[in-house]
Amino acid sequence: MYEIDFNNPIPVHFIGIGGCSMSGLAELLHSRGFSVSGSDQNHSEVCDRLEQMGISVYYGQRAENIRPELKLAVYTAAVHEDNPEYIAARKLGIPLMNRAEFLGQLMRQYKDAIGVAGTHGKTTTSSMLSMIFLEAGLDPTVALGAVLEAFGSSSRAGHSDHFIVESCEYTNSFLQFYPRHEIILNIEAEHLDFFTDINDIRHSFRLFMEKIPAGGHLVVQGDIADLDALTEGLAAKITTYGLEDTGKTYDYSAANITYDTNDYGSYDLMRGNTCIARIALHVVGAHNISNSVAAAAMADLLGVPVSATISALHHFGGAKRRFEKKGVINGVTIVDDYAHHPSEIRATLTAAKHYPHKTLWCVFQPHTYSRTKLFLDDFVDVLSLADKIVLADIYASRETDPGDISSRNIVEKLQNAEKEVYYFPTFEEIEKFLLSNCQEGDLLITMGAGDIVNIGEALLKH
Repeated sequence: MYEIDFNNPIPVHFIGIGGCSMSGLAELLHSRGFSVSGSDQNHSEVCDRLEQMGISVYYGQRAENIRPELKLAVYTAAVHEDNPEYIAARKLGIPLMNRAEFLGQLMRQYKDAIGVAGTHGKTTTSSMLSMIFLEAGLDPTVALGAVLEAFGSSSRAGHSDHFIVESCEYTNSFLQFYPRHEIILNIEAEHLDFFTDINDIRHSFRLFMEKIPAGGHLVVQGDIADLDALTEGLAAKITTYGLEDTGKTYDYSAANITYDTNDYGSYDLMRGNTCIARIALHVVGAHNISNSVAAAAMADLLGVPVSATISALHHFGGAKRRFEKKGVINGVTIVDDYAHHPSEIRATLTAAKHYPHKTLWCVFQPHTYSRTKLFLDDFVDVLSLADKIVLADIYASRETDPGDISSRNIVEKLQNAEKEVYYFPTFEEIEKFLLSNCQEGDLLITMGAGDIVNIGEALLKH
């Protein structure tokens, strides 16, 4: 295995540099004095930012982008062995390393790396924890899966031993990481194009937990099924968290929860039976109260002043594409959200129902054929929370069309459930329909992990 000497800068190329995680890692390497280049299929704001920093970005992935002087090529999970740059690197004898392995080697440079994992909520919780550490003056290095407005990027280069890392379970990426502490938010059926079933997923999370050394902390959601079986015999110090109104007891919890007219939650942060703070959030929904308790618990365990937690969580406005208010057009509020799993959609639409509006529109783009087919009935169930639903075609991502599933399957089931639902094959048709049918006071949410965000942004240009 190739080992990077982070104290000896070399030329490194990122295949797929425009992705949120890859661009952030490229920035972190650039900040350490490495000569960084990369390629992506399309221009984007992210790529523009990288170029402004002095990072060379090639558009289109071609063999000639791999120069002989390169010492390492890093690639995403979406890049396969038939990629022309991958092939060229091999021919030139340039070491190849996947993104997860690279991030794992980077984590080993920090004595206090914190991995935030879970099926849902990783980005938001990692962002909250990052803001708490920043507020406390702890100067963390950060690697997220989305842009955080506070530093205008998915990454931040700090100068301390603290490294906060969003840790994804897909393809067991997080098993290549080296955290000292972990937050586990939830464990549900997801990415079943890779995992066999929920037991396979639980097994991977157990292996991730086993990475915590003696003296490290595991902050884990106390409602996870058969939690004792998952945590038995771990070297980590185990701390549970949850919402007090579930009737269970936790080491850290939210009590006396209230919501304002924007569905922003406030609560008493409890350490055992002791209230240590009153937290007031500026993000919506019960799911974000839960996320914030996880971040607050980890911060408290690591000795961060609770005053920093109160201030950071109060001023935290969310990461990009997490119930992100994009703007208002003709009195219609447009929000964008990354939700693409039924549990995420339920949390977002439940929160949205409490947000000021007349009619709640959900413009949904399913993400991957396998997920759509597996959770078809669940998608119908959760999308029914919206007043009016518009379906775009499935965003294929890493998959090819199997020919036996489409957005029309969701539409038909929603129609059978007597829901008001529409389908259009192009974004242009969706935009035209929304401009004609949304009314002043309506709330319009574009939702999905693909490029559905473009619809709301296009509407705001009218």
